[in-house]
Amino acid sequence: MTWACFGEILQSVPGGVACADVCADVCPVSVDVPVSRLGQPSLTQWSAVLERRLPNLTGPRALSVSLSSPASASIGVYTLQLRVEAHLNVKTHSLGQITLLCNPWCQTDSVFLQSEDLRTEYVRSDIGLLFKGSPGNMVSRPWSFDQFEKGILDICMKLLQLSPQHQTDMRKDLQNRSDPVYIGRVISAMVNSNDDKGVLMGNWSGDYSGGVNPSQWSGSADILKKWAESQFRPVKYGQCWVFAAVMCTVMRALGIPTRVITNFNSAHDTDGNMVIEEYYNEMGKKLSMSKDSIWNFHVWVESWMKRPDLGQGYEGWQVLDATPQEKSAGMFRCGPAAVKAIYQQKVEAQYDVPFVYAEVNADVRTIIIKDKKVLSTSIDKKRVGALIATKRPGSMLMQDITSEYKTEKGMFRCGPAAVKAIYQQKVEAQYDVPFVYAEVNADVRTIIIKDKKVLSTSIDKKRVGALIATKRPGSMLMQDITSEYKTEKAPGRHPLRDEESGFAISRHRFHEDDSAGEREASKGIEVSLQLLKAPVVGENISFNVIITNNMAAPKLLKKHVNAQNKEYNRNPTGTFWEAHDDVKIAPNETLTIKHEIPFNAYMLKEAVEDYMVNLAVVIEDVESQERVLASEEFNIRSPTLSVQIQNEFSVVINTPQVATVTFTNLFNVAVSGELTVSGSGLLEEKAQMTITIQPQETMKRPVNFTPKMAGAKMLSASLVLTNPATVLHGFKTINVQAS
Repeated sequence: MTWACFGEILQSVPGGVACADVCADVCPVSVDVPVSRLGQPSLTQWSAVLERRLPNLTGPRALSVSLSSPASASIGVYTLQLRVEAHLNVKTHSLGQITLLCNPWCQTDSVFLQSEDLRTEYVRSDIGLLFKGSPGNMVSRPWSFDQFEKGILDICMKLLQLSPQHQTDMRKDLQNRSDPVYIGRVISAMVNSNDDKGVLMGNWSGDYSGGVNPSQWSGSADILKKWAESQFRPVKYGQCWVFAAVMCTVMRALGIPTRVITNFNSAHDTDGNMVIEEYYNEMGKKLSMSKDSIWNFHVWVESWMKRPDLGQGYEGWQVLDATPQEKSAGMFRCGPAAVKAIYQQKVEAQYDVPFVYAEVNADVRTIIIKDKKVLSTSIDKKRVGALIATKRPGSMLMQDITSEYKTEKGMFRCGPAAVKAIYQQKVEAQYDVPFVYAEVNADVRTIIIKDKKVLSTSIDKKRVGALIATKRPGSMLMQDITSEYKTEKAPGRHPLRDEESGFAISRHRFHEDDSAGEREASKGIEVSLQLLKAPVVGENISFNVIITNNMAAPKLLKKHVNAQNKEYNRNPTGTFWEAHDDVKIAPNETLTIKHEIPFNAYMLKEAVEDYMVNLAVVIEDVESQERVLASEEFNIRSPTLSVQIQNEFSVVINTPQVATVTFTNLFNVAVSGELTVSGSGLLEEKAQMTITIQPQETMKRPVNFTPKMAGAKMLSASLVLTNPATVLHGFKTINVQAS
């Protein structure tokens, strides 16, 4: 039975037959529902049952009628009429409109969720946390979903009506609205404005003139109301966490259990080969040479629903992404992709499973080049999808759900590797083609030694994969299929070797799980980076470069350290700090060299929530010209605001309360900006004030509020500073008690 919101009391006349007419939107779809005097509501069709007669001594007799919808009914706005046939007269009474939603409490509904605690968290809760930053320096960001704010449900219904699907074929759209899979795809496209009259316009340029900096949004109601009030023109601007939070609001408002997900180190694999290539020059500067990218974090939503289109076993959480990255069936949208299909590598499953699978599983190939020649390369199989997180139900803590998406990379498995790709030497193709290619094509080098000295060597190019056989169809004989895997060997470049650079790609890396720190180009010299503490805006960045000489001879090295600003979703811009030194290292010695990057070197002009930095070091062996690289991408956290409530354990609905927002200025200069405090169900209007705080001064600002709704609520504060340009956040959750 689906949720319905409508008036209960119907006016009628004595005798005759009553029938309720239910029409969706402007009545391209309608149904007649006879009013029965006896019986129970039907689970499979619309039904209306006369519940009781209400006494009315001065006017017409009043009747109470219960109207029930089946779980398969389409969601939307319905017009309700009562038609009464008495003798030769037929009278029709308009009863207004009802809004029908999905019902996660109904066992026959496609979005049924068993746990009451999870229904409370993923449908009823209007507060949440969005996780940003980096796995080692995570930032939790408060968000007010506002699905119960006045007018929000009507706006969500309008969003469905303005979709291209509804505008093209209204009847078909209304009929399809019984399917949450269909609804999810429509909403995923409509939250962004790329193809339609959608809600949000994306902007990653750093220039937010003419709109709102995405870091300054704190709730969905402001965005959705602004969209409606502007006659459905796109709201400027959004980035991934804003798209996801607004989509979560819409889906919860429609009755579909939904949660917000953050994937740290999220791969954007444009060519589908499951490999993200990153290029550095010999000085450690990251280069923009690839269309692929790794977002430091990416935010999407999961919605809970059945997937009859995929068969048994794929019900549950489904990935939906409203951020406009790539087109799906001609529109900027993504999903629903079953999380179970992603985990099981069912890349043929709809919708968009291969793209999401790559976001959490792609390999990263790091390449150092000089004058278009490859100097060294390395593979990292653990960086992408390092942490997948959401808010823990019933608390304001993080829940690690990485294991729901992916297995440990060390699992022993191989393929499916296309035989044609092996034959054609397409070693960049997924899955495990390079490993299988080597199994049937590797050269054998035979070496004769005496007293650790090489006496002679020889190469055999035909021994490996000499015969590849299977059973011949229809007989018990052998069939030689070697020619399906390989051509006759001839002199020429090996597909796994770059002769010009003199660098051979190690075959073993396709078989074993290389850790993030392993570097193939050199075993003699190793290098790593170590942040000494979590970076905070206003402070210097302190880090160590750790160099190890594994050889029994001293070495002269060149050290190149490079730091670049970057946006979370693309490659870095120019270098803002660098250091170049000569280093002498003794045999089997480990050196630790400390560096500090001053605050004024990385400070940006435009206010941002998280400063992102790409830090890299290249160590060059002067004698052998070998180079090794270590890199680290991290965020620089903004300081936080403190929000405290007087008598926080006895906050009662409709009773005035006082909150205090506190911040101590630890910067060495005075700071100024605008403080905003908001809270759905707590404040009718946002509290805004302009402030200036001297160095080492503590700001304390009281905020008066009166709770209007019971339950778990959140008071959130944001401070947008102009010098330094950053955005600070703080929040406090409150359990408002009924009076």
